[in-house]
Amino acid sequence: MTVDVIVAQDLTRTVSDAGAELTILSGVNLRVPAGQSVAITGPSGSGKSTLLALLAGMDRPSSGSVRIDGIDLAELDEDGRADLRARSIGFVFQNFQLVEHYTALENVMLPLEISGRAQRAAEAARDLLTAVGLGERLHHRPALLSGGEQQRVALARAFVGRPRLVLADEPTGNLDAATGERIMDLMFRLRAESGATLVLVTHDAALAARCDRIYAMHAGHLEARAPEVVA
Repeated sequence: MTVDVIVAQDLTRTVSDAGAELTILSGVNLRVPAGQSVAITGPSGSGKSTLLALLAGMDRPSSGSVRIDGIDLAELDEDGRADLRARSIGFVFQNFQLVEHYTALENVMLPLEISGRAQRAAEAARDLLTAVGLGERLHHRPALLSGGEQQRVALARAFVGRPRLVLADEPTGNLDAATGERIMDLMFRLRAESGATLVLVTHDAALAARCDRIYAMHAGHLEARAPEVVA
């Protein structure tokens, strides 16, 4: 039987804005089976990144629930959610989010060190950076790397711990078309090799089309099987 890595039910997120309640997400439901790739598309401000933050336990819903591998995030305290992220979730961000004073190798080692797996962190990070074509750039800091190289470091960091789930927020958004295509190829190769479940937010129609399922987010509502990507 296929296990759902993500089960989100009736998610709502509201915030106060100038004395009024602003609804960012409204009644969102999402199930993602293990090993599946899912794209969430939609215009800026529609709630896509908020949904990713809720799935990661980095934000909390106003109502509704999120289960990751059967674990209800509402039953975990802040430390418990951080531990779950460290053990089970990898992240890829549009703006890379690398630690500027760390080398490429140290950036990729970081998730393993945080999750208590430091013993083989250097070896695992070196192997994965070599696999993504950065074996000669291990000791370069982000400022000395191109945008595409920084995103390859970020991909290696996301996958180094062999997470069950990888969340990607506009992973090609800051890259030119040719570099973005190479990053897409690399991301899906790493996903296939690791067996990770992938949920990504994107405006890129070509990237979304490579996923098993596509959803569209409009004004806080999630609609299954989008016919096209809204730029």
